[in-house]
Amino acid sequence: MNLRKRHKRASAEVHTSAMNDIMFFLLLFFLIASTVTNPNVIKLMLPKSSSGQAVSKKTITVSVTQDLRYYVEKKEVAVDALQATLEGYKNIANELTIVLHVDRTVAIQDVVQVMDIAQKLNIKLVLATEPK
Repeated sequence: MNLRKRHKRASAEVHTSAMNDIMFFLLLFFLIASTVTNPNVIKLMLPKSSSGQAVSKKTITVSVTQDLRYYVEKKEVAVDALQATLEGYKNIANELTIVLHVDRTVAIQDVVQVMDIAQKLNIKLVLATEPK
């Protein structure tokens, strides 16, 4: 004999179809936003490094492209005017650090040339790399 009462229990259901639409639109938004905000306008293939360090806040970017074009803060500069341009930045900030972005196909002599200019001006220099 079964003495328990049988009640029809309401089943709990969660409708997630609207949640899927919202998540899809959020994913699409962040994918589009991440491709638009690219800080490096100059396309370079940087060498890879397993150790990386943060640099100070008073930094300027010097880039050397594959065809030996020199850029200081995304403005093209002739090789002869590079030292004068960096001196102008040194006058603005005392403790200055140069972040040197060099394409991996550029000869080491061109990199050393920029390093020599930084050494003459007593400016710290950091070579930018990509993580492995």
